[in-house]
Amino acid sequence: MPSPDADALVAAARQVLEGFEVPSLGRSLADLDAIRDVRVRGAHLSVSLELPVPVGDLREELSGQLAGRLENHGVDIPLALELSASIRARAVQKPLAPLPGIQNIVAVASGKGGVGKSTVAVNLALAWAAAGARVGILDADIYGPSQPLMLGVAPGTRPETRENKRIVPVVAQGLKLMSIGLLIDANQPAVWRGPMVTQALTQLLSETDWGELDYLVIDMPPGTGDLQLTLAQRVPVAGAVIVTTPQEIAVADARKGLKMFDKTGIAVLGVVENMATHVCSACGHEEQIFGAHGGEQLAREAGVALLGRLPLDAQIRTETDSGRPTMVAAADTARARALRDMARNTAAALARRPPDRSSLFGKVVVEGRR
Repeated sequence: MPSPDADALVAAARQVLEGFEVPSLGRSLADLDAIRDVRVRGAHLSVSLELPVPVGDLREELSGQLAGRLENHGVDIPLALELSASIRARAVQKPLAPLPGIQNIVAVASGKGGVGKSTVAVNLALAWAAAGARVGILDADIYGPSQPLMLGVAPGTRPETRENKRIVPVVAQGLKLMSIGLLIDANQPAVWRGPMVTQALTQLLSETDWGELDYLVIDMPPGTGDLQLTLAQRVPVAGAVIVTTPQEIAVADARKGLKMFDKTGIAVLGVVENMATHVCSACGHEEQIFGAHGGEQLAREAGVALLGRLPLDAQIRTETDSGRPTMVAAADTARARALRDMARNTAAALARRPPDRSSLFGKVVVEGRR
């Protein structure tokens, strides 16, 4: 039986913990209902927390912050922190509901090509996977699929098909991957009209055996055409990420993409400003060669978060072209930390969205009287 002193220590610690605000989430542990257990075990205070985001890269940081807060409030005992994640489905656009087995679909989009959207998408997915989440990536750029190359999939690799005709995604760098690039000859263009493209996207999503996923990242083609409209009408998206560079011409197109999602009822989680600064490979000097703060300005005027400002670094291009993106090839570098922070901010923005409640209500059938 715990001693009275231990009980008092636990009560004091719990009160301190409840008021602690998780920096990336902007909410207290009490608001998040994250405290699962607080007890004294031997010479340590054992604390168990459950957060709504991937926690693999948070343990060391939170341990230090919590230990400091406890000590500052007079709870002077070594901390043993146990973290777990409970990533739940968030609300999607009406009248759709989340797909079975896939908690959250996140679309990564841009208004124009050439802003590094696919690089952002693959590193976002890899960062979440590295933090312990179950992640898939759907390459929805039918005309220019790039994810098989970025993830180092060997040329000629084809996904298997199960007896029930479901396609088994290719596993690459820890991600479940599906792409039209895995189904057609890499050197042959997809010369398809709009209806064929939208049908292909729908089939790639619905006929793939994704299994259980916390996040499915969809790498969207640039623009606001048929594919984006199909996405809004048929695919339950928990949130969209808009990628732009700082220059005004890119921001202007990104603004159109953001407004398209807003009109179709898809929540925009925030803006990623890619190529925000150029890092010289020789001396490390940073320069804003594409202008400054365009993505930040877009996020501010739209009332959404600036999820990250990423560098224009030749190494990111080299790593991605080699089939080992930065989050795999150089996880301890400054450029990877910028990507990791972007992924953490995106997960936090999604976790702040209302939960999905569609499962609480059955289907309503209205029958007329004869």
